[in-house]
Amino acid sequence: MFLENLGPTLTILAASLAALFPGVGSAKGVGGAGEAAAGVLAEDPSKFGRVLILQALPGTQGIYGLLSWFMIMSQSGLMGGNMNISWQSGLGYLVAALPITIVGWLSAVYQGKVSEAGIALVAKRPEESGKAIVLAVMVETYAILALLATILAVFSIQV
Repeated sequence: MFLENLGPTLTILAASLAALFPGVGSAKGVGGAGEAAAGVLAEDPSKFGRVLILQALPGTQGIYGLLSWFMIMSQSGLMGGNMNISWQSGLGYLVAALPITIVGWLSAVYQGKVSEAGIALVAKRPEESGKAIVLAVMVETYAILALLATILAVFSIQV
């Protein structure tokens, strides 16, 4: 009986972690950048467009996590009601979710810090906003690589 439900349970855990951790990281990153942006806008509201981009960037990891949740749930068949998932497949989904779970979370937090620094740069030198965006996007590279690793791993699991 225990092993009968273990596969679906591990699969739901995998999908949940894939959405949870990058989402929490994105909330933290976007929140910190938003606080920095509010300080800049209190002094100069005309910089809104430049700081908004920097604030939004750490939110992408949450989107990648949600995409991973959807892929795990869909590929496993759980969205269609399939409860015949072996514990081995469930464990496979859990391991497949690790890249986006961990890297998505950490990259969102660190991208938020880089975005905060970029917002400080825009406050003093608004003409350098492009450079600030490039610096923040560099952190995004690792979230994209983690998403790719999770996608490839999820699609390699046989249910």
